[in-house]
Amino acid sequence: MVLVGHSGAGKTTLVEALALASGAVTRAGRVEDGGTLSDHDEIEHRQHRSVQLSLVPIGWDGIRVNVLDTPGYADFVGELRAGLRAADAALFVVSAADGVDGATRLVWDECAAVGMPRALVVTHLDAARADFDTMVADCRRVFGGDDPDAVVPLYLPAYGARRPDGSAPVTGLLGLLSKRLFDYTGGERCEREPGAEQAAAAEEARGRLIEAIIAQSEDESLMDAYLDGAECDTKTLVQDLEKAVSRGVFHPVLAAAPAADGGTQGLGTVELLELISGGFPTPQERPIPEVTSPQGAPRPALACDPAGPLAAEVVKTSSDLYVGRVSLVRVFSGTLRPDETVHVSGHGLADRGHEDHDVDERIGALSAPFGKQQRPLDKAIAGDLACVAKLGRAETGDTLSAKDEPLLMAPWAMPDPLLPVAIEAHAKADEDKLSQGLARLVAEDPTMRLEQNPDTRQLVLWCLGEAHRDVALERLRSRYGVRVDTVEHRVSLRETFAAKATGRGRHVKQSGGHGQYAICEITVEPLPEGSGIEFVDEVVGGAVPRQFIPSVEKGVRTQAAKGVAAGYPLVDVRVTLSDGKAHSVDSSDAAFQTAGALALRECASGTRMHLLEPVAEVEVTVAEDYVGAVMSDLSGRRGKVLGTEQAPSGDTRVRARIPEIEISRYPLDLRSMSHGTGRFSRAYVRHEPMPQQLAAKLLEREAAAEAGR
Repeated sequence: MVLVGHSGAGKTTLVEALALASGAVTRAGRVEDGGTLSDHDEIEHRQHRSVQLSLVPIGWDGIRVNVLDTPGYADFVGELRAGLRAADAALFVVSAADGVDGATRLVWDECAAVGMPRALVVTHLDAARADFDTMVADCRRVFGGDDPDAVVPLYLPAYGARRPDGSAPVTGLLGLLSKRLFDYTGGERCEREPGAEQAAAAEEARGRLIEAIIAQSEDESLMDAYLDGAECDTKTLVQDLEKAVSRGVFHPVLAAAPAADGGTQGLGTVELLELISGGFPTPQERPIPEVTSPQGAPRPALACDPAGPLAAEVVKTSSDLYVGRVSLVRVFSGTLRPDETVHVSGHGLADRGHEDHDVDERIGALSAPFGKQQRPLDKAIAGDLACVAKLGRAETGDTLSAKDEPLLMAPWAMPDPLLPVAIEAHAKADEDKLSQGLARLVAEDPTMRLEQNPDTRQLVLWCLGEAHRDVALERLRSRYGVRVDTVEHRVSLRETFAAKATGRGRHVKQSGGHGQYAICEITVEPLPEGSGIEFVDEVVGGAVPRQFIPSVEKGVRTQAAKGVAAGYPLVDVRVTLSDGKAHSVDSSDAAFQTAGALALRECASGTRMHLLEPVAEVEVTVAEDYVGAVMSDLSGRRGKVLGTEQAPSGDTRVRARIPEIEISRYPLDLRSMSHGTGRFSRAYVRHEPMPQQLAAKLLEREAAAEAGR
């Protein structure tokens, strides 16, 4: 089961409360033999928020439940997607103090698309102005879609004496099916009869719940009995509820809070554990992702069977100071055992710096994580999650299978990193370790892309946002001992001629002995976009000997690659060699290369040049409420809006073309503009002339930066 919700909703606190109520820990957040559940990473301690996927195994009613706690901040959506892939059901945590955010709604829609069972839990009911009924109404509106009756509470909160400010603490829960009151006042669950007023208030809600269970479970016999006015059997209602939840069509709402007064059972924790262990599906009830051979040949569908072919997937990769690389693996089929040789296949993200794998590897020990500890396992069977040591080649998203029957699982969707961060080694010692540190960092995080830009000669780390960037750079420093500095990201600009120009290159030197003599005259004229560099020989009468014409061309092309005006590659011109002079003794290949370069630079000095900037086509998907702001913002960035269309999700998709220099920070600005719900993609289209005024400012800024180095 995976916990989903925005940052600050209380997911980690809820995990600790469930572990305490189940007996997995002896006191809040503490494991039996030391350590805590939530201190996996020192970065999480400093930032006071989760930045990575964590696993907490607990047990209830003889059933083992793997609870996956995911970060709520949008920059770490890769960890969330990994959690969704590894889980069979999702528990959405919503805060009564903050309401439902748009990003959580998007994740709900993703789960709905694959039929993942979902339930909701409301936290922070003790906050000022928090109201359970209002929160349920919001959940029905946001998550109910075409059928809001599928989102209904199983319990109603019971309140204690009112405080001086008029609010009242939630002290217990009234079960709508059992008609029993579960009192948590003393930190332990006590069951008793509700008062007459409480029972009467819950009767209407109970009727709505029963009708929703009957409708979603499609139990016709129960429907007939209910319509005839007969009392519905509670046991049958619970069975139908569990069936509807498991099918992913019924979404119960519960409330939860940590234990008070030193107790071990927080409000709603027992009810949640009962729903998770009884209402959520087992791994055998959920479909397994499609598998093929590593070469793409189809393979029969797999079942969650410990005796079946081995098919496991790396859902998270991390590094341990003493153990080395540790892979969190979900076993979908078969049984994984320590010290066996497996086949590693993956994973189609070569464009992000993740090379494809098709190798055999011997795995190390298996363990179950619990806080900072690793508890040894003798095997991991289908449906289980385990940590695997010493998988040196496997990365997040890779498939582990039997070496004599290699398989490849269909990858899960990963967001594109769209925030560029240019970095440089802080010192010589860091430069020596930078390559290895970055390789290990990228291996852990498939949402990150590493680029060595050949045009700008910058090392660029593409991230999902500022928080993602900060965590990546901090991990480089603290985990791999590499310090880096961030520098301004540069886009790949080009140069071209705005008009026809002529130039003469004269390279004549005599310093005793063998001299250098080469003169050439060229004409440069602009060509249509995409033409590259075209070289034409129009020399007559042997003014430039035939053996030196390729030398002139080589000099021209070498200089074009370096740039002739602002230091950017020259493109889309025709260079015509028309005349020249040579010496029978002093002319050489090197001399004519130099003359060709000099001639090209002279052409540039005598005419107007265009600075070309890359233009991208972007697709921005936002809710209708934000379309106007997005279109206005794009226009303000020198963008040209091409049109809008309705997206399948019901949102609006805005298409525009915009200079790439204007969207370096667009992921951050769009998130702010759309309250975290907007998303966009970009694709390079072509280079276009930059306005002269902007080009002049850019060149001045770069010259100042270069002078300050």
